[in-house]
Amino acid sequence: MGSSPAPFSDIGKRAKDLLTKDYNFDHKFTFSMMRATGMGLIATGLKKDQIFVGDINTLYKSGNTVVEVKVDTYSNLSAKVTVDSVLPSTKAVFSFKIPDHKSGKMDLKYLHQHAAINSSIGLNPTPQLELSAAIGSDELSLGGEIGFDTASASFTKCIAGVGLNKSDFSAALLLADKGQTVKLSYIHAVNPCHSVAAEMTHRLSTYENSFTIGSSHAVDPLTMVKTRFSDNGKVGMLCQYEWRPKSLVILSGEYDSKTAHASTPKLGLAIALKP
Repeated sequence: MGSSPAPFSDIGKRAKDLLTKDYNFDHKFTFSMMRATGMGLIATGLKKDQIFVGDINTLYKSGNTVVEVKVDTYSNLSAKVTVDSVLPSTKAVFSFKIPDHKSGKMDLKYLHQHAAINSSIGLNPTPQLELSAAIGSDELSLGGEIGFDTASASFTKCIAGVGLNKSDFSAALLLADKGQTVKLSYIHAVNPCHSVAAEMTHRLSTYENSFTIGSSHAVDPLTMVKTRFSDNGKVGMLCQYEWRPKSLVILSGEYDSKTAHASTPKLGLAIALKP
C-alpha cells in the first residue's frame, strides 16, 4: 500500500479497456507505423460514401522534452510539448492547434507518494478550468474531478469516485453527471488467460438502468479474443493477432439485434505495424 495512486481518470480503467478498447466499427481501416527515430504515420479510411481522412504525426525527443506535431488531411496543425520534471514530481504539457488561436491549453500533472493531481487551463481570455485529484495508494484510491467554464461561470463537470485494485480484480464506483449518474464497474481475472468484466449505470433522475458485460480470452500467446454484450441488444466481438512483435491485426464486429437492419453487422479492421 506504499505506492502512489494512479490519476483519477484511471479509476475503472481496467474494466473500461476490456469493454471498449480496440473495438473499431463502420468499416474503418486504420494503419499506423511508428519508428524509434520518432517519425510516425497514422492513416484512417472511412466508409466509401465519405472522404478519406488521415493524420501524420512527428515526434521529437530531447532530454526531458517531447514535441509532437500532427497534420491532418485538412491541413490543420496541432502541437503538444511535454516537459518532464519541470518541478519535482511534476510534468507540464502545452498544446495548441492552428489556425484555432483559442485552442491553447496547459496541463500540469503532479505525483506524490499518496496523491495524484492533474490540472488543466485554457490559454485564452475565457478559459476552461479542470482539476482532478486522487488520494490513497495503488490499491485503494479516492478522488474527484471538476470542470469550470469561466465564460458562463458554470460547472461543466463534477465527478467523484473510489477505486479498488488487486492483482486479480478491480472495482470502481463513480458518481458522475453532477450527481445524476451512478456507475459501477468490475473486472476479474479468472486466470492469466481469461478475464471477465461488467459495467452498470443507474440514472437517478429517470431511474433508468443499463449494463454491459464482456470477456477477454488469450487463445494462445499471439491471439486474443474479446466479447461484449449490452442490454440495448448490441453484441460485439474482437479478434487480435500479433503476427510479429508489436505488429497487430485486429478484426472487430458488432451486431445490433434491435435495429431495422439487424442482419447487417458492423465490421472494422485495424492494422498496426511497428518495426
